[in-house]
Parts: sequence; C-alpha cells; structure tokens
Amino acid sequence: MRRPVVLGGAAFAATIALGVVLFVARRERADPARCPLGLEARGARCCAAGQRLERGACVGAPVSCPDGLANTPSGCVAPERRVRIAGGSLTLAPSDWEAEGIVARTIRVAAFELDAVEVTHQRYGASEEPGLPVVRVTSDEAEAFCQAAGGRLPTADEWLFAAAGSGARRFPWGPTGLVCRRASFGLVEGPCATGATGPELAGARPDGQSPEGALDLSGNVAEWARHPDGSARAHGGSFRSRVAGELKSWSSEAASGAADHVGFRCAYPAAQH
Repeated sequence: MRRPVVLGGAAFAATIALGVVLFVARRERADPARCPLGLEARGARCCAAGQRLERGACVGAPVSCPDGLANTPSGCVAPERRVRIAGGSLTLAPSDWEAEGIVARTIRVAAFELDAVEVTHQRYGASEEPGLPVVRVTSDEAEAFCQAAGGRLPTADEWLFAAAGSGARRFPWGPTGLVCRRASFGLVEGPCATGATGPELAGARPDGQSPEGALDLSGNVAEWARHPDGSARAHGGSFRSRVAGELKSWSSEAASGAADHVGFRCAYPAAQH
C-alpha cells in the first residue's frame, strides 16, 4: 500500500504559491471583461451609463463616469494631469524582451514629467467626443502643441523608460496579464471586440496603469516619441493591435504621418522639489 506523501513546510508553501500563480494566469487568460468598471459595452465601444453609440461615438449625457474621469454633458473626460518619472537606467536584452531586432544596451534618462493620459479632444480643442485621444496629427503638429503647453514630445528613451521602468517590465503594469480590461487593443478584428473605427476613452483603464500612474501606454493609440536622429516613431501599439508583440513596452512602428491610430502625450521638465 502506497503511503501518502507529506510535504514539509517549505515545499507546501511553494506548492500553494504555484497554485495561486496558475489560478491567476488562467483567470486572466479567460477573463471576459472588456469594459472597465463604470463603462458598459456598446458595440465595439465602452460607453457610460445613459449614453448610446452613434457612428462609433458615445453620445448623450452620462449618468455617471468611472473613477478618475470627469462627468461632462458631452461625455466622460480624463482631467489633464502629470506623473513624475524619477529617471534611472534600463538594460535591454533580447532574451529578456523576447523580441527580434532588440539590441542589448543600457539607456539612462534623467527625471522628467509626463502626461498621465493621452492628449484628448477636449484638451486639444477639437469638436469630437471630448474624452477620446486626439488622432490624425503628425509628429510636428504634436510637437508644436506640446511646446505651447510648456513641454515637448518625449524622447524614445523617455517613453520606453516610462513604460518599462528600470526593471524592464514587459507591459506598463508588469510582466504578464495582457487582457482587455487593462488595455484597449484588438478592437477591430478581435480578440477584444470587432468593428471598431477608433480608440476608446483616454485614461479609463486603471488596471493597466504604470506604477507611476501613467495610463494607456499600451494600446488605445500609438504615441509619437522623438528619436535621436530627429525622426519620430509611434510607440506602444493601438486599438488595432492584435498580438502581444505590438503592445509590449519596447514596441514601435515607423508611422508615415498622421493616422487614425496614432496620437500623443507630452513630456515636461521635472518640477524642482
């Protein structure tokens, strides 16, 4: 007769820990939640209670808005605010990043501030749904807006450091957990929705924020960042992205100009304390 196996304290604790990790991983892979808390599915969009979907836009006065978003007569809007990025060093290595074309190197950035959310229509002065991020702007137009606001486009290294941190996070929130409640992606042809014609509300997914509080660095709209040679690339993936490789902290694309999936946020000098 086989005797039952009795685990020691350390082995038992390790088994329990492994079970918790596997449970969380399975839950995240199977998590059907598409809209963040406080928003409701309307076709391919997530709108506030009391709104309806018309031609891809959430219209009507919201009954309520998610925490952190202001309730306006035209929709929910993320207020303008900045987060401080302390700066430091980040070492990139292909084996860690699971990416072809990534050259092992160490980047160093000084402290700076960054818009917590993408620049919205309300802030930009556009007449479309106020809480959506601005799209169809060139990098030069984005640069001009940021300069008028006392900032500039982030450098590519600053943008990467804001998304990955000194620990080389695979996603802005951590190493795993790319699910629909954390990032606006796969909205055109799945896996999170089908038929989308544009991004979602900026700043509406707190589960996907970075430790410093920056939102939507992965997905929603790809964001302009300035490279050392003066060119600009769009970073972080967008609502059109379908695979993880397009949404990781290191991802970027050589956008040819203004596009319906490319927006921006601004960087600023670090406030002196």
